[in-house]
Amino acid sequence: MLKAAIILMLLATITSLFSGLFFLVKDEGHGSRVVGALTVRVGLTAITVALIAWGFYSGQLVSHVTW
Repeated sequence: MLKAAIILMLLATITSLFSGLFFLVKDEGHGSRVVGALTVRVGLTAITVALIAWGFYSGQLVSHVTW
């Protein structure tokens, strides 16, 4: 369930990234919608990092790196 939430948050972050690009092109950089999209993207990224940290802390996510 945690992995699905992380994937969903990453997809939402990518969607916010492209909506910000669309607003930047459409408004020619003079609108506040770009700032709103950036704010949403930063929030989604912070939640994603918190979910990943919680997953490692709780043991639901493990690293299988051999080095």
